[in-house]
Amino acid sequence: MEFAQHVKAQVDIVNVVSDYVRLRRIGNRLTGLCPFHNEKTPSFSIRADHQFFRCFGCDAKGDVLNFVMMIEGISFWEALKKLAEQNGIPLPKQSLASDDTTKLRAALYEMHEIAADHFRDNLLGPGGASVRAYLKQRGVTEESIRQFGLGLSEAGGRLQRLLEGRRFSKEQMEASGLVGRREDGSLYDRFRKRLMFPIHSETGKVIAFGGRALEAEEAAKYMNSPETEIYKKSQVLYNLNRAKKTAMQTDRMVLVEGYMDVIGATQAGVVEVVATCGTALTTAQIRAMKRHSQNLNLNFDPDAAGSKAAARSIELLLEESMRVRVVELEGGLDPDEYSKEHGAEAYRERVDGAKSYFYWLADRARTRFNMRDPQGRVDAFQSLLPAIQGLSNKIERGTVANDLAGYLGIEAGLVLEHFRKMAADRVERAPMPKAEFNAHSTDRILLPLLLSDEEARPQLVAALRDMAAPRLGVTGPLYEAIIAMHEAGAAVNFVAVHERLAPGLQKLLEEVVLKDDMTVASLEDGLACIDAWRRESQGSATRDLKTRIRQAEREGKFDEALRLMQELGNEGKN
Repeated sequence: MEFAQHVKAQVDIVNVVSDYVRLRRIGNRLTGLCPFHNEKTPSFSIRADHQFFRCFGCDAKGDVLNFVMMIEGISFWEALKKLAEQNGIPLPKQSLASDDTTKLRAALYEMHEIAADHFRDNLLGPGGASVRAYLKQRGVTEESIRQFGLGLSEAGGRLQRLLEGRRFSKEQMEASGLVGRREDGSLYDRFRKRLMFPIHSETGKVIAFGGRALEAEEAAKYMNSPETEIYKKSQVLYNLNRAKKTAMQTDRMVLVEGYMDVIGATQAGVVEVVATCGTALTTAQIRAMKRHSQNLNLNFDPDAAGSKAAARSIELLLEESMRVRVVELEGGLDPDEYSKEHGAEAYRERVDGAKSYFYWLADRARTRFNMRDPQGRVDAFQSLLPAIQGLSNKIERGTVANDLAGYLGIEAGLVLEHFRKMAADRVERAPMPKAEFNAHSTDRILLPLLLSDEEARPQLVAALRDMAAPRLGVTGPLYEAIIAMHEAGAAVNFVAVHERLAPGLQKLLEEVVLKDDMTVASLEDGLACIDAWRRESQGSATRDLKTRIRQAEREGKFDEALRLMQELGNEGKN
């Protein structure tokens, strides 16, 4: 655990989270859309001064290790090793792997790196000349071959033998998805005579492969890795590891259907492009894109299958509050073909000029209904009503309805009547406000100061040590924990204190410290708070004595009243 504390002290949580979430600064916090649940208004918050994150919507929270574990779906030890390696922190001599699953995942990552190197060497070697010629014919540059790590799998079982030579067990090789097992128990290379596309995790580790057949007689044009302990295809987007930085800068992502489309779009200068890995678009993949931008330009193939997939994808994207535009390419061309035939600039213009998804849906409706007939136009509009109803903002719903009416040639009055009925049927329930703890203003000054200022802490602890007022309130246990840790010589910071507290007190600490945008106060501010508490405590004791004196007098207990009056006099002298 000492190594974990060392890593957390060396790694800035803001740098780590910003690789996954588009952040903006508000006061002394950074906020963004939560990567762990669907939301339209940012409730995810990071306090860099406390190296802690929390979502006030779904209550996901923790330090930098917790974040990496949650976002990557990996174990504590894997997250620790990952952060150490990424930040140049030497690993301890003893292994960080603590269980069989962690050890297996480490072996799978290593085997995929070996496979990627092996396939790349095959393509760049003498045996890959014909495939390199094919790629050149397809317009794939040498730079793209290197950038995307393209490779070649041979006909024989060389990869299997290579892995055996590295002393991986048969069980590990089979679990990798790189090797299959025959009925007689012998092993074979899963990918043979295919152009290989490495598939990376969001952080850039090779976790799977896609293989394109090089011979026409192959039944499957594309073959993808099966799901493994490190690869869940419904959660992965091809090229997200490379696209995310530009997506954050441009505040846009482009979604295409295939590996070659990604390469073609990238060569055309549209770098913020990703693709699904042989599956229909999923909610998990949408949320992965949304972490980097809510704006998405959809560029699927224009054939019937592509249009159907686009319509289905739009529904999912809207459910996740994405702002969707549709890229239309004439001539029935996919993104790769279009950029090759018309040039990179023409493709970029098409992407930049993409229409709102509503106009794309309206154009589809035009082909299904008789637009020369008034009823046909109404029917076309009614077919779009479910999509309009899916918009959460009332003003946007009204604007879109009017725009589509004009686009389809429908009288505005008729559209408004339909729209009113739709609005009347829509029941919008505002979420109940959460009950929040209202911290005392002195808590919001003192607690952050105690947690953040090492020079001020000893004086504050000395002043607080014998005071009753802070400990009598709901935040008393927080002060007691900080004082105890300070006097024991332990590290005192937000994460360290948070780890020592029970769940209820953890939430209390978060409410007091994380939601406030004030800058950390000075030592003088803290001492002033303690003086105010002391005066408040003394005033409370005086009022209590006076009440007890009056009670004793009413009951005829004059000796008790006299004793309390003497005590009150002593209080006044103090």
